[in-house]
Amino acid sequence: MKNILLFSFILSSASLFAQKNAQVVFYNVENLFDTLDTPNQADEEYLPTAEKNWNSEKYWEKIAHINKVMNEFDNIALMGVCEIENKAVLDDVVKGQKQKLKIAHFESADERGIDVGLMYNKKIFCLKKKGILRFTLTVKGEPKATRDILYVELKHKKERIHVVVNHWPSRYGGAEESEPSRLLASETAKKYIDSVLTIDPQAKIIFMGDLNDYPSNKSVENIMEKLTPMITQTSGSKGGSHSYKNEWNILDHMLISPGMENTGGMQAITHSGKINEFEYLLETWKGNVVPLRTYVGSKYLGGYSDHLPVSFEIQF
Repeated sequence: MKNILLFSFILSSASLFAQKNAQVVFYNVENLFDTLDTPNQADEEYLPTAEKNWNSEKYWEKIAHINKVMNEFDNIALMGVCEIENKAVLDDVVKGQKQKLKIAHFESADERGIDVGLMYNKKIFCLKKKGILRFTLTVKGEPKATRDILYVELKHKKERIHVVVNHWPSRYGGAEESEPSRLLASETAKKYIDSVLTIDPQAKIIFMGDLNDYPSNKSVENIMEKLTPMITQTSGSKGGSHSYKNEWNILDHMLISPGMENTGGMQAITHSGKINEFEYLLETWKGNVVPLRTYVGSKYLGGYSDHLPVSFEIQF
């Protein structure tokens, strides 16, 4: 009887220890729009009357697909997303989840209405502060609004953590021509990181997002001067989270501050960074394996995204 009780205690202890690990996820969900025409936003591409015929059936299939991906992670602590139209679409995502998630979000000034957002586990964290870093691009001599950078300060027991969610300007018009826009985003984000680390050099920071640049680009190198990347080419079998002209590389980044590595309490698990290559997220096109998208042009594929989700684990 004593042996049975001891065995039961060991199993219970192991289960409690396992539950202390949780996942931090980032996912570019690719154009999660509602089906409504929003005033002063260029969202007409994703309306039932548009060429894409974006309707309720397709919308709810997209929501179900995002939930399927999320269900691959058994204990989400934090999940950043980009290419969402508004908080309402994130509300619909969260409604389909068994995990108890809350949302941090602001409407950006982006002309298409594209935003970033953060879902956080309310069993683990409570919200202390949230805000945006807004900057204006200069394109062909004219000011242009873009996606905001979202920052969220959360508390777990006595510890605080700073989460920064990004979706930097695209490479539209050419990588070199558009590079100044991403450098501006990088400088804006770096100033925020510096401000946090100046107050507390051991502050816990998680930085994530679709940066539209590779690890070798200057904009990303600026951030890596302060933070350690969790996603590298060895984090997945294909060497990247996104495929462009049949070449895989990392556009979706997750980085952490020294305080997430070498202090007690909440910590990132070393070498846990992962590019998640779930089979259903991929297809073979012209002999090459690529992400299975929702659309190619106006052709509906009923897929998931042109990006793969990235993640790493934390322990408490």
